[in-house]
Amino acid sequence: MIELNGISKRFGKLQVLDGVNLTMKAGQCVALIGPNGCGKTTLIKTILGMVHPDAGTIKFLGKEILGAWQYRQQIGYMPQIGRYPDAASIGQIIAMMKDIRSGVGYDESLIDTFQLSSLYGKRSGTLSGGTRQKLSAALAFLFQPQMLILDEPTAGLDPVSAEQLREKIQTELGRGKLVLITSHILSDLDELATDVAFMQEGKLRIFQSIDQLKTMTGESRLQRAIAAIMQNQVAV
Repeated sequence: MIELNGISKRFGKLQVLDGVNLTMKAGQCVALIGPNGCGKTTLIKTILGMVHPDAGTIKFLGKEILGAWQYRQQIGYMPQIGRYPDAASIGQIIAMMKDIRSGVGYDESLIDTFQLSSLYGKRSGTLSGGTRQKLSAALAFLFQPQMLILDEPTAGLDPVSAEQLREKIQTELGRGKLVLITSHILSDLDELATDVAFMQEGKLRIFQSIDQLKTMTGESRLQRAIAAIMQNQVAV
């Protein structure tokens, strides 16, 4: 579905991405993991076309994304912190997004699950962090994209809402969607991820199935497996 070949990016003297090669396919849930500053956010922004790489190519559904924008219609993005006009209400934000992307079918299941319709009159500037996360999640899934990029999706959500979101992600995986997800709550990834992409200092150090990673480290939990790698207890 998406192929990254030799992706490199430098900001001044800082090499943020260094020759990243990564191919992700439909039906995978790839956990993008690594220490702070390893290049995860820049990699996501590169896929979204928000950052232009210095070198390398990205193909989405077999076509290069350079100079293109239409491919983004097939990607649902949930940022770590959703930012919306303070004066706009939830209902207005959802209506605006539908107007921008008219002519497609909508998946409003998370709007219903999170009961956002009862909050349509609330302005963005008054929303709690958890409600803002629910809105961001609903918008990411709304247009039935083929790929989902979810950045810390359960952060700020109460346990019930977090479980509802995990169930939605699993449902979309069952429909053959590709999910790229980052989270510091590794127990979330343990339940969802099929594969792990581990980055360090701008390089992709590991890209393996979660079962292979656990076998390699001798650990049964993703959190302990990643800890073993980061503490250099396992050669990669």
